Amino acid sequence: MDPLTRRKFLLASAGVTGAAALAAGGMGLAELLATARDNQVSNVGDETDKIVVVTLYGGNDGLNTVIPYADSAYYSARPELAYAPEQVLHLNDSLGLNPGMTGLKRLWDDKQVAVVLGVGYPKPDRSHFRSMDIWQTASPELPVASGWVGRWLDGTNAPASAAVSFDPVLPPLLVGETRVGACVAVDGLQLPPGINVEMITALAQKQDGESDLQLRAAEAYQDLLRVNELVQQAKNADVPRELAELGPLPATATGGGSSLAAQLDLVTRCVEAGVPTRVYSVSLGGFDTHANERVGQEWLLKQLDDALSAFLDRLAKTKAGRRVTVAVYSEFGRRVRANASDGTDHGTAGPVFLMGPGIAGGLYGDQPSLTDLDDGDLKATMDFRDVFGTLLDSILQADPARYLNGYQPKLLPLVRRGL
Repeated sequence: MDPLTRRKFLLASAGVTGAAALAAGGMGLAELLATARDNQVSNVGDETDKIVVVTLYGGNDGLNTVIPYADSAYYSARPELAYAPEQVLHLNDSLGLNPGMTGLKRLWDDKQVAVVLGVGYPKPDRSHFRSMDIWQTASPELPVASGWVGRWLDGTNAPASAAVSFDPVLPPLLVGETRVGACVAVDGLQLPPGINVEMITALAQKQDGESDLQLRAAEAYQDLLRVNELVQQAKNADVPRELAELGPLPATATGGGSSLAAQLDLVTRCVEAGVPTRVYSVSLGGFDTHANERVGQEWLLKQLDDALSAFLDRLAKTKAGRRVTVAVYSEFGRRVRANASDGTDHGTAGPVFLMGPGIAGGLYGDQPSLTDLDDGDLKATMDFRDVFGTLLDSILQADPARYLNGYQPKLLPLVRRGL
């Protein structure tokens, strides 16, 4: 394939080109699996801390997720949507979880869940696309072309396998200026119509006389194939005997795994196999609840709860699993007052969840007032970059300001040391 044809293909199939980064080197999967099998069950996997970022697409209603059940303004603003105090899973004498989140309430009682209240950013934008872009790039002021994890990949010269997305397409979160993370579909490599693996293999072949940029493109295609093979081998590999005795992850209560459960199952296999990924990205959609919200959101939160509680229960059984931290966020919350369709419209601030054995469970920050509003919306009481900055500092051992476009976060005591 001549360089011009390759360049046209790159432009026409951005979803595929974003699926792999520059030169993915390091230890091979076979060596990692051998290391895992040689260890005791409590030592399976590597010794590095990892983050699983869970994105709730659509704008999750934070007020019906972490419920201010003792606030009369909550009932006044949404009489048909509000949960009665006895329905709420109480966290303290004023806040509680949605009744669909029984698994996370159990983990909360075990002090493995932190809830950061009122998280948002200055001058909020109520567009799904712009607000999600802000969260993933950590740049509220101006649009930028790189995500905060992508900039970490740039700064550490990390391989493609350092940050892996099991979303259908690569999120901006994992895109850097010189490197990008890998995007691997749950069911394997997904290619556009008319494109096959043989064509990708041909694109991965370097040719004499190509520019540095074209050579980098060829390397990216090589990495797409390499990382896809790595994850598929982890998915299909024989599990070490000690792990096999733990059994499979349980199915969700709705009968069969949700797409989030399937994504998290693949993360589990990678962690237990010792795949050297530091950041995983997974997602659950459907949270744009403009009508009939209560039933729909509770069903979605039940999927979230089933998938995450099973995931964390399984990971707690291995040393590598206990080094995993989960962060759950959405692009914005919903308006305080319900609309005429028994739903809620686009709002601003909402809660962020951090969970795992290494998390210092509890409530962080201040719950926004339901009466002191900004044009009907909650006023954020914490900048989301303080949360992500804490993860950069405590989990990735990185300088947060370097990867948050110079923003100096107020670090939160979310992460326990010495696990």
